[in-house]
Amino acid sequence: MDITSDGPTLILVGDFDVRSTGQVRHAIYDHLGGLDHDVVIDLTGVATIDVTALRVLAVATREAGKAGHHLTLRGCGPSVRRMLHLSRLRRAVEVEADAASA
Repeated sequence: MDITSDGPTLILVGDFDVRSTGQVRHAIYDHLGGLDHDVVIDLTGVATIDVTALRVLAVATREAGKAGHHLTLRGCGPSVRRMLHLSRLRRAVEVEADAASA
C-alpha cells in the first residue's frame, strides 16, 4: 500500500486489505491529528478492498466526527462501492458523489 498526502487528502494506492490496515490506520490518525479541517481519503488507486479495511474507514469516520472533523471517501470504484454495500458499512461512511460525465 502506497500512502501519500496532498493537503487534507490522503491518497491510497494498492490493495487495501488486512495486511495494510495497520499502516492505513496510523496514516489516517496521524493525518487527523495534524489538521484543523476535514479529511478526504482518495481510494481511486485502490484495486481491491476487504471488510477489515472498510471497518478501519468506518471507525476512522466515527472518530473524526467525535473530534469535530468530517471524513469523506473519494474515488470509490465499483469494487469498493460493492463491498461497502455488501458489508452494510455504506451507512457508516460518507462517499463523495461521482463527478457527472461531460
